[in-house]
Amino acid sequence: MALNKKTIEDIEVKGKRVLVRCDFNVPLADGVITDDKRIREALPTIQYLIDHGARVILCSHMGRPKGEFNMKYSLAPVAKRLSELLGKEVKMAKDVIGDSAKELAASLQDGDVMLLENVRFHKEEEKNDPEYAKALASLAEIYVNDAFGTAHRAHASTAGVTAYLPAVCGYLIQKEINIMGGALENPKRPFVAILGGAKVSDKIGVINNLIEKVDTLIIGGGMAYTFFKAQGYSIGTSICEDDKVELAKSLIEKAAAKGVKLLLPVDNRIGDKYDPNCQYGETKSDNIPDGWMGLDIGPETEKLFAQAVQGAGTVIWNGPMGVSEWERYASGTRAVARAVAESGAISIIGGGDSAAAVEALGFADKMTHISTGGGASLEFLEGLELPGIAALNDK
Repeated sequence: MALNKKTIEDIEVKGKRVLVRCDFNVPLADGVITDDKRIREALPTIQYLIDHGARVILCSHMGRPKGEFNMKYSLAPVAKRLSELLGKEVKMAKDVIGDSAKELAASLQDGDVMLLENVRFHKEEEKNDPEYAKALASLAEIYVNDAFGTAHRAHASTAGVTAYLPAVCGYLIQKEINIMGGALENPKRPFVAILGGAKVSDKIGVINNLIEKVDTLIIGGGMAYTFFKAQGYSIGTSICEDDKVELAKSLIEKAAAKGVKLLLPVDNRIGDKYDPNCQYGETKSDNIPDGWMGLDIGPETEKLFAQAVQGAGTVIWNGPMGVSEWERYASGTRAVARAVAESGAISIIGGGDSAAAVEALGFADKMTHISTGGGASLEFLEGLELPGIAALNDK
């Protein structure tokens, strides 16, 4: 799935007002940005536009302000950080489509940059209201989407504006689609997918799509217990989606029929309650004692999964192996992160919790690609069309 959409390099931007949808939904503590990765990811596109004489109007959401002006979710700290990173002032509008935004946009000179206030301060944003999208589009002459993290949402600033402006993608979306699309379409083999997280229901589409493509499918995290139940194991009080047990059975059969190696944990780290200070134990997967719950993969499984990753050509990983925010149950996720980092494979981390774990454990620089979008990367791995990308102009 190479990207057949136009990019910023396919369009003349000099002297044009260019509306760029970024993902500046960064974590804040007392108004201070605690991690500016998402801002840095947007820099190549912004810098290209500055260097080519565009008049740049940036927009983004932050948090969930529920459609009203709530300054707790203001993008002002982002404008300040962007100014530092770009080495030039990024002017901040006081609104999104009001007088402040219009006046600033009209006063831009070639190479200038401004930032609109949080697009979700209007409830019309998430409803993809055409009038709101039109008002947003009227500020500019060209639209660039570079927010992969929200590309799976058909909102006014990700899809609606494309009805009124020539629409192309920025470097970040181009990179996401080319790397992940390349891995799915034409992977370097053996191709290994590692899926974790709590629920099978969140990952059904992904498992179904990947079983058609991978050589080995590794399943850990909370959803493994639904697969254990499907095999008739006793799982104690472990998390389990009873209505998905039959589905898990059919996925095990489907993998076997396709010749895909499906690996489940062989042992588990368990606790007597869902609490970081619970009593700790370890047990084989086929017999978790009554009153105990699986909270992480066990030491034997760590070895098994690491072996499966060694010598892989491509590895895609989405979802932690256990309750990785608790130190005693972070070992499985850490072991998998280390194995992927040392595998020498093309390694793609599918956003969300796995990305956070890889960053926190210090393996980020060893990975080929860490996706900037959790939900978007999942839907992409499912083979679904992302509205924010589908709406862009074809080459």
